[in-house]
Amino acid sequence: MNIPSRLLLKLSGEAFKGEEGAFSPTSLHRIAEEIASLANTELGIVIGGGNIIRGAKSPWLDRIEADTLGMLATVLNGLALRSYLEGIGRETIVQSAISTELTEPVSPRKARRAMENGQVVIFAGGTGNPLVTTDTAAALRAVAIEADLLAKGSNVAGVFTEDPAIGKEPRLLEELSFEEFLASRYEVMDLIAVEVCRENDLPIVVFDLGKSGALAALAAGERVGTLIH
Repeated sequence: MNIPSRLLLKLSGEAFKGEEGAFSPTSLHRIAEEIASLANTELGIVIGGGNIIRGAKSPWLDRIEADTLGMLATVLNGLALRSYLEGIGRETIVQSAISTELTEPVSPRKARRAMENGQVVIFAGGTGNPLVTTDTAAALRAVAIEADLLAKGSNVAGVFTEDPAIGKEPRLLEELSFEEFLASRYEVMDLIAVEVCRENDLPIVVFDLGKSGALAALAAGERVGTLIH
């Protein structure tokens, strides 16, 4: 795999969780340190809100209302990650698809300029619309900033032949085409997001962010998780 010069990292909000609750200082500090170590990689980040609320899995709320709260949750996550990144010396800006006084509006042109100057750019607020996943937001932002790679970091090692939590003999797939992923309808990533990447010839890597050094290895061009291209 080629070394990406500009990377869009999709972070699961659940990566921020820990024994302390929705925001684990231990988890946030570890993630921030791994991100800050990528000194030679231009980096954009899209964060989910699953540590706070999951729109599609909140039956006690109307779906539109739940998704709206989910978008706000991603803003909270973005601001929290920015605080940790700046605390260890990595300059960071937060752009949001929903307007807040604490964030800037989404501007791919300004984001590209900031990344060229060594800043990390966090994209919050999803796409600004309900019924759309943050996976799809990540794909759209990756294309807009002209990223070389979209990397989805969560708590799974990659794409498996069957759900490793319930399958009898799950097998990790190291590589597959966009067409194979879409035909098999793997649930590890939103199909619309994969289709956006396919249309724009943007490779995807699905990997376990919890594995120490995985992000650095990915940025160095090493094979990590599953490559979809």
